[in-house]
Amino acid sequence: MTRVRVEGFTISLDGYGAGPDQDIDHPLGVGGTELHQWLVPTRTFQQSLFGKEEGTSGVDDAFAARGFRDVGAWILGRNMFGPIRGDWLDDAWKGWWGDSPPYHVPVFVLTHHARASIVMEGGTVFHFVTGGIQEALAHACEAAAGRDVRIGGGANTIRQYLREGLIDELHIAISPVLLGRGEPLFEGLDLRTLGYECVETVASEKATHVVLRHRRYALS
Repeated sequence: MTRVRVEGFTISLDGYGAGPDQDIDHPLGVGGTELHQWLVPTRTFQQSLFGKEEGTSGVDDAFAARGFRDVGAWILGRNMFGPIRGDWLDDAWKGWWGDSPPYHVPVFVLTHHARASIVMEGGTVFHFVTGGIQEALAHACEAAAGRDVRIGGGANTIRQYLREGLIDELHIAISPVLLGRGEPLFEGLDLRTLGYECVETVASEKATHVVLRHRRYALS
């Protein structure tokens, strides 16, 4: 059965999933790269982004690796795809990741502005969805063909899916940094009332990993 998952989404101690003022020079907002000190050195990250056969193992790598298992499609907010706002001026921008993005499956990008799909190397195809989160999820579930759908972010996209109770499992990495301002993940959400409960916590030197799961699984 297809599950909808968030994996490895990192927040600061003060609850921000990205820093302020995102632009082409600051893809994660000002200071946002500090969040991912747990992830970047891992073997999983080094292999998936750079094709390197090196990197750290242990708790952080285990969480990074499980985030890619059995994923048949992704959903991204437009800010996760790039810094461009408003109408697409041309087709030149094809994401932050170069010709071979690390997804290798269909990726559905939420946007208010239509754009033709982009076929990339390695099996990644970016599709642009203008009909909102339910339409994107329907397309992603169909494309996943029984595998899971991973929602990659950003914070606003995850909040929308949480508010509707559509996320089955949520892995958050809490990084020991303070951003002060930026994109808050849980602002305006009552996760307990929405049906979520904590099912796992594991700490490493660089992050505390927390897994939340919707209670419908405990009742099934």
